[in-house]
Amino acid sequence: MWSYVPTSGHGPDDDLTGYRVEATDGHIGKVDKHSNEVGWQYIVVDTGVWIFGKEVLLPAGTLTSVDHQERKIHVARTKDEIKASPEFDKDKHLGDPAYRDQLGGYYGSGH
Repeated sequence: MWSYVPTSGHGPDDDLTGYRVEATDGHIGKVDKHSNEVGWQYIVVDTGVWIFGKEVLLPAGTLTSVDHQERKIHVARTKDEIKASPEFDKDKHLGDPAYRDQLGGYYGSGH
């Protein structure tokens, strides 16, 4: 869940900041931050007005493809699944193992 899928097209030195993020049913925002830390790889998506300016954290395992030419990322979740994910607060959650477990349980259970 916390590693990029080998077929996604993401390399360890890729900077994904600013890439557009597409759910299976449409655009959800742009990458604000990402991590390549082994065992804790993720992207933080700024959803803009879509979810009233909230940010969401998506485990790297949800990414299906990275298009570097188009600067676009596709994730294997719907907009509703992402919108219903556990709330993210970057000041509180980035170093919190309990939040990581909660998010891993949410996305790992087929949501």
